[in-house]
Amino acid sequence: AVVVRPLESQSAPDSRRKGQPTRVLIAGIARSPRNVTRSMSKKKVEKRSKIKPFVRSVNVNHVFPTRYQVDMDLKKCVGESTDGGSGAPKGDAKSDACKALKKVFEERYLNQRDVTSEKKAIGSS
Repeated sequence: AVVVRPLESQSAPDSRRKGQPTRVLIAGIARSPRNVTRSMSKKKVEKRSKIKPFVRSVNVNHVFPTRYQVDMDLKKCVGESTDGGSGAPKGDAKSDACKALKKVFEERYLNQRDVTSEKKAIGSS
């Protein structure tokens, strides 16, 4: 899962109330794509490359930071679907965010070679 952005407190945006936890909006992959072999047809590869994303609000204490970074811009996918930007998306906004994330994740998964060759070209210059 990737932290998309911190969420502001619902009741008091300027200062947190005592005891109210800080939360962040995370996006990730709930079901990863299945294994693909070279002998499979293009249609079967696309069918097996489906990804199920999720978007949810999590307490900051449950998030463990790592040194890894994601070079995809997930704020655009999740950010446009939220109405005020103060809370996690709910209802139709959440389903729209998941659809946008699914599109981004699947596109990135299917075009892995292009992305790695771009990174190598940038890094060698």
